Amino acid sequence: MDHPPPPPPTDGRRPTRRAAKRTNYDESVFDALLHDHLGDSRPPRRRNRTAEERQRETETEAMIALSLGFPIDALLDAEAAAGVVHPPGDAAARNDYIVVRNHILARWRANVRSYLSKSEIKETVSRQYDHLISSAYDFLLEHGYINFGVSPAVRAQFLDEHDKGSVIIVGAGLAGLAAARQLLSFGFKVLVLEGRDRPGGRVYTTKMGKQGNFASVDLGGSVITGIHANPLGVLARQLGIPLHKIRDYCPLFRPDGGHVDRSLDVEVDLVFNKLLENAARLREVLGESADGISLGSAIDRLQLLYGAARKTEERELLDWHLANLEYANAGCLSDLSLAHWDQDDPYEMGGDHCFLAGGNWRLINALCEDVPVLYKKTVTRIAYGGGFVEVVVAGGQVFQADMVLCTAPLGVLKSGAIKFDPELPAQKLQAIQRLGFGLLNKVAMIFPYVFWGEEIDTFGCLSRDRSRRGEFFLFYGYHTVSGGAVLIALVAGEAALSFERSDPVASLHSVLGILRGIYGPKGVFVPDPIQTMCTRWGSDPLCCGSYSHVRVGSSVVITIFSQRTLGVGYFSQGKLQIENIQPRCMVPSLAV
Repeated sequence: MDHPPPPPPTDGRRPTRRAAKRTNYDESVFDALLHDHLGDSRPPRRRNRTAEERQRETETEAMIALSLGFPIDALLDAEAAAGVVHPPGDAAARNDYIVVRNHILARWRANVRSYLSKSEIKETVSRQYDHLISSAYDFLLEHGYINFGVSPAVRAQFLDEHDKGSVIIVGAGLAGLAAARQLLSFGFKVLVLEGRDRPGGRVYTTKMGKQGNFASVDLGGSVITGIHANPLGVLARQLGIPLHKIRDYCPLFRPDGGHVDRSLDVEVDLVFNKLLENAARLREVLGESADGISLGSAIDRLQLLYGAARKTEERELLDWHLANLEYANAGCLSDLSLAHWDQDDPYEMGGDHCFLAGGNWRLINALCEDVPVLYKKTVTRIAYGGGFVEVVVAGGQVFQADMVLCTAPLGVLKSGAIKFDPELPAQKLQAIQRLGFGLLNKVAMIFPYVFWGEEIDTFGCLSRDRSRRGEFFLFYGYHTVSGGAVLIALVAGEAALSFERSDPVASLHSVLGILRGIYGPKGVFVPDPIQTMCTRWGSDPLCCGSYSHVRVGSSVVITIFSQRTLGVGYFSQGKLQIENIQPRCMVPSLAV
């Protein structure tokens, strides 16, 4: 900020924020800071603190807000649109608002099992800022940044009267259930319609193994991708569920089963990142022309131009990194937009990637409490207009409400399985078709014991065939959290598409061949699995794929619909945006 900070309030309870200095920080140090601050309830503030202590606390709260996706020196676009500061151009008022907002965020994150009231904030902030407290608190509450989740204290604050209107939510996945709870808390009457006979959607935990000794296995979403700002981390804390940090060590093996040389691994990793950096420079040079070019074609040309990874093992190792990139995006590199494939990078959630003990069904189960859900109700038609909506399910049953929130996966919208009446505008239909919705599949296996080693969570295997580089390229060991010797082989990219048509028995033999090729020469016996399962998410009519990406021809703006009586959810900036329905709610980040 370019204005000098005013003196602190006379009661000494709150400083005004200094101009923030943009500095790089050590991720491990920042993790420790957050753990110390968020791990347990904070002690009450001392009223008689020095100016230095107040400033240090303010800076800590700013870093916590940063980890939750809030800029250090500016308002969120949604905050500016909501008019949280009056007048909008008052830099001093904006500065004070940011301090108050950060304080509220830090206070609630320090004890997410509690319900943070506005009066509690007023006890720690000078009375002269009451108007900013109300503005910041109301925004954070309505947009689902505080007082959300499944703790009894949060549930106790749900309004008894539901007089704000009625909402039908299509889909009982994470998005639908989180939205339902948020809308219920604000006094809406809610009904969730789910086509499956279970909640969770693409989050699906099943039991594998023998009677009396089952293990929990996530066949869909399984990794909490970044714990700092992730609402799933909040839910886990509220429920007291342990999280297991996925350990960084990920050994790679050649197609013949031998270890990849560590120095070569480091060298090719640098080449891979240089190719991505040069691809970013290329799109800057090309400008709008980059919109029609795929990331895959750009990398291929850059690899040829620079003569990168010419030797066989270098090429195989680079292909492994490219397969990992396809896994991250649930799409072939030939489909990803060079211009926009990484558009969500600024909104990535920081912190460790984790497994949740016992499987993610525990989160789904908690989110379902007190939410009315009707199962085996596959929505086929949504009619809107005239002040109300009609939702028709398979078999002809009709449900009416004031609004509908559709959280069906993009793959279902692309398939046209849900008909809208009147038809959605052409530009919206085109946006649905342009955006990519890719595929990731798994082979889940439970063994009699952990033969791959208790000390690792992941390991990878290179492929000789570039077109099959994503086939069983990465293995996840869930023995630390599942209750059994569970190993999962991932299938990404082109291989994920062909896997949909493959024979499960043949797939299992291929996986076992890879595992025995790795561990047999080391004298480790790989037993037959007790039970196996293969996923087919692309063939599932209730999702038609795994998750979305920015495909060639699509842009960074992901706005699907906006009609007066039709509220439809879409992902943007790490949150589920609900058009024309207030409040809005955050949706967690969970990778398959």
